[in-house]
Amino acid sequence: FRANAIKNDLNGLRTLHSNLEGHPMPKSFPWVKVATGSLGQGLSVGIGMALASKIENRKNRIFVLLGDSEISEGSNWEAFSLASYYKLNNLIAIIDVNRLGETRETQLGYHLDEYKKRIESFGWQSIIIDGHNANQIINALSKAGKTNKPLCIIAKTIKGKGVSFLENKEHWHGKAMDDRHLGQALNEIPHSNMPHVSIKKPIRSKIKKLKLGKIKSNNYKIGEEIATRDAYGNALNSLAEDEKVLSIDAELSDSTRAEKIKIHHKAQSIECFIAEQNMIGISLGLSKKGFKPFASTFAAFLTRAHDQIRMSTLSEANMVVVGSHAGVSVGEDGASQMGLEDISMFRALSNSTILYPSDAVSCEKLTKLAYKNKGITYIRTTRPKTPVIYNNNESFPLGDFKVLKQSSKDKAVIIGSGITTHEAIKAYHELINKNIPVSVIDLYSIKPLNETKLKNFINSHGKKVIIAEDHYKEGGIGEAVTDAIKNSNIKIEHLYIKQIPHSGKSEELLKKYEIDSEAIIKAVKK
Repeated sequence: FRANAIKNDLNGLRTLHSNLEGHPMPKSFPWVKVATGSLGQGLSVGIGMALASKIENRKNRIFVLLGDSEISEGSNWEAFSLASYYKLNNLIAIIDVNRLGETRETQLGYHLDEYKKRIESFGWQSIIIDGHNANQIINALSKAGKTNKPLCIIAKTIKGKGVSFLENKEHWHGKAMDDRHLGQALNEIPHSNMPHVSIKKPIRSKIKKLKLGKIKSNNYKIGEEIATRDAYGNALNSLAEDEKVLSIDAELSDSTRAEKIKIHHKAQSIECFIAEQNMIGISLGLSKKGFKPFASTFAAFLTRAHDQIRMSTLSEANMVVVGSHAGVSVGEDGASQMGLEDISMFRALSNSTILYPSDAVSCEKLTKLAYKNKGITYIRTTRPKTPVIYNNNESFPLGDFKVLKQSSKDKAVIIGSGITTHEAIKAYHELINKNIPVSVIDLYSIKPLNETKLKNFINSHGKKVIIAEDHYKEGGIGEAVTDAIKNSNIKIEHLYIKQIPHSGKSEELLKKYEIDSEAIIKAVKK
């Protein structure tokens, strides 16, 4: 029965209703943990899994099979470097060196000694073997774990070996044979005598479920000036009472405030140094082993790891990504440090969650929400200090928003998120003094968004809305709100960053790029 089932599966390869897709996906098979297809990411995931085993004091080993073409990807070399730093002798990389890429010969071809030299320079043990010799393969694998270094097996192979029209030939990558070629290939494929290998019973991971019980809260006073990044660090340190919570950082933990986890839980902090792609890949690997990673860096630098984040979504990762120093409110550091595309990037991901706290209390509560949330959750934090506006017992349901100011006579609704929430409150007080009643919304949950509730509120409070965001227009908060209230008679004014910003003080930049209280007031009057 099983043989027939496998045959039927293979006959359906890459077809619409088959579980055998073009590249393996976790949704198709329970034993496929991460999605494949985007090259240069497997070794980072392997590091995450190897670190998980070390943390749990398990004796298993992690094997990563790499193609020689994908060795050109820089993320692999980020991974080679970090694996030796952490002395991951439970990690074995196998490079299939068959010389041929998709369109031509690889950079190094069959220069196996050059592979060996480069990999060993990163602190690995490496072995060159004939990849078609099963005894050499087994002998090489037996070397794993004998030193404190990770092992790389450089296996020379011949693409299409044993078939005359395929062997070592270009332009056959991913190409199906016709019936004539298939018959010839089946006649020519040699029958290898495989040696007997004893297989040990696999070690099963005893993953503990996350403790979703009561977690210590930090108390904040109304009006107290605290940056949301500081509140994030405090919340992360509290969440680390659960040993499955890990801080994964790219050498910016002092700025993101993720370093606060080290106060009581230093062992739960993993430093990836300045290698954001590797950081996300490692987080994916850890998440697939039952840990809850919180990966943090500047929001601007997450764009470098977009593909790793995308593949983590396809792999059904359960992790939190935190982007600090978002928007022009960063101030003097300049445009290269200002995350102005990050909301767009995460909104485009399937099943992602985007949270943007405006004060310390909302950041604390939303970080804890992210801890319990499934899938990829993005938290956007800011550099400047902002006043606490919520009581410590305030709740922040996923997909909702907070109405901070309202009356029955409102002429318009002002929507802020994060830093612009405070500008909206300033604008409110000035408008009230001018006898222009408005309501103010803190849109802390950008995705998901309760569209019906938002549309109904705006319709009952003036049918006009002003949206102010510290982000570029494309893919940002304004587009999320506009989509939510489509097919209505609501009038919209959208304030956003319209050009590449300059260095300056935070308040100067909010004013210059017209997302401050003064710009909001002008938009309301308009």
